[in-house]
Amino acid sequence: FQKHEFFVDMTCEGCSNAVTRVLHRLGGESFDIDLPNKKVCIDSEHNVDTLLETLKKTGKNASYLGEKTVQ
Repeated sequence: FQKHEFFVDMTCEGCSNAVTRVLHRLGGESFDIDLPNKKVCIDSEHNVDTLLETLKKTGKNASYLGEKTVQ
C-alpha cells in the first residue's frame, strides 16, 4: 500500500469523526488523523483521486499533499 498525505480543513472532533466515517465506508483503509495540523495520512490501495473524492464527501476543503515516505 502507498501512504498518502492529505490536508483536510478540520476544526473539531466532529470533523475528524466525519473523516473517519467516510474512510470506513471506503473499506480496508488504515489511516491517521492529525487534527491540530489538519492532516490525514492514509495507507491505501485506492488511487489519490478516489481518496480525495472520499475526503471531500465530508464537506470539508481537502487537498493532496503528496506521498508520505515511511521513516
